[in-house]
Amino acid sequence: MAAALVPELYVSDLARSLDFYCGALGFSVVYQRPEERFAYLERAGAELMLEEPVGRTWLAGPLEAPYGRGVNFQIEVEDAAALRDAALAAGAPLVLDLEEKTYLRDDEPIRVRQCVVQDPDGYLLRFSELL
Repeated sequence: MAAALVPELYVSDLARSLDFYCGALGFSVVYQRPEERFAYLERAGAELMLEEPVGRTWLAGPLEAPYGRGVNFQIEVEDAAALRDAALAAGAPLVLDLEEKTYLRDDEPIRVRQCVVQDPDGYLLRFSELL
C-alpha cells in the first residue's frame, strides 16, 4: 500500500537520478514506466516518484535549475552519517553537515542527528536519525 503522501519530483535526467537515489542512497524501484520516463522508489518506508518531464506535465511555472528551490524532504533514517557519506561519494553537494539538534514536539524534546545534501536536480534531502 502506498503512503498517503508521495512527492513526485521532476528530474532533468532520470537515469542520473536513479543512479543517485538507488545506487548511492539505497532506494529501490517499486515500479517504473520507462516510456513515460517515470519511476516509483522506496527506502525503508520513505517513498517518492521521479519523472523526467516528457509529454504531459503539471507545472505551476517554468522548470529551471535548481528544481528543488523552496523545499526540503526530511527522510527518517537509521544512520544519517552513512547516508551523508554515500551522498558525498556520489558527488552531492553538502548543504548542512552532520549536527545533533533538539526540536520540541508539543512539550516533548526530540533529539536527532541530521544533515542536508542536494540531489542532482537541487532537491534538498534532510537525513534525520532519531537519537
